[in-house]
Amino acid sequence: MDEKDYEILRLVQSDARLTAESLGSSIGLSTPAVQKRLKRLRETGVIEKEIAVLSPTKLGRELTVIVEVMLERESRMHLDAFKRKMRNAPAVQQCYYTTGEADFIVILVVKDIKEYEAFTQEYFFDESNVSRFTSSIVMDRVKVSLDIL
Repeated sequence: MDEKDYEILRLVQSDARLTAESLGSSIGLSTPAVQKRLKRLRETGVIEKEIAVLSPTKLGRELTVIVEVMLERESRMHLDAFKRKMRNAPAVQQCYYTTGEADFIVILVVKDIKEYEAFTQEYFFDESNVSRFTSSIVMDRVKVSLDIL
């Protein structure tokens, strides 16, 4: 990767809808050169995914909750089972396997406290391997980003 690749990445991480032509004129490359670089960046996995960022509040998802989850047992089988459940849970926006006191940090977006209560019943209380969890309700989305560069 060279500086032009990094310039492309800086631009597309803030707006994935930029055309190759627009990118090229911004960084001084031809449209075919940008297309070739984008293709390589996608194929090598540098660009993992191109998504639309949706407004939770405009979609009726008023509550963001950050949950620290501690497991009873941490065998590979138990960890994999919990990871699979979190990947498949629609309310889970992000899930991180972590060091420290919590085994997992889970960020989820739900309609209201009732939906969060139902989530905790299904994924924490009904899960025999969850020893405990603590929740923090987000008061204000100060910064939401996946930008790296």
